[in-house]
Amino acid sequence: MARRAGASFEMAPAGAEALVARWRAATDVVWLVKPLTFMNLSGEAVGGLVRYYKLEVGDVLVIADEVALPLGRLRARARGSAGGHNGFKSIAQHLGTDAWARLRVGVGRGDTRRDLADHVLATFDRDELPVIEEAITKAADAVETFVAEGIGPVMNRFNVTAAEERSEDNEADTKDSQA
Repeated sequence: MARRAGASFEMAPAGAEALVARWRAATDVVWLVKPLTFMNLSGEAVGGLVRYYKLEVGDVLVIADEVALPLGRLRARARGSAGGHNGFKSIAQHLGTDAWARLRVGVGRGDTRRDLADHVLATFDRDELPVIEEAITKAADAVETFVAEGIGPVMNRFNVTAAEERSEDNEADTKDSQA
């Protein structure tokens, strides 16, 4: 998103362990944040910057990888539990609420014989790169939608229903059988 917005990251103020980039989107100033802490401590950076910039929690959108979603799938929610995501647990703890928007980007579970931590820290396989690059583009589109219109339109446009997913799978099967 920073590249698309022409924003550059720099060290965050007030000793927050994060990089921040300022993006001027229409009439809004948007702060893009990359915590430098371990994922399970990311709430320290997010909470500190929300307080420093005096942001409303409802204006926060957290983007994170999600092993429970297929590779490339996006899922947005207005609020909710951490769902086993330690970074989300940390953010909820430091914000004192779960009432912040989140966008999960599917990275899949990978090989079940492989350690999950190794999977999420590894680079993507060559055949996965087009899928993840498309997901990153869609996630950036979702961020722009969130800034302009809020989380509702993000959920409507970027979440895929089970019926749509079955339809996509059927289309892929049809294309495979025609090849």
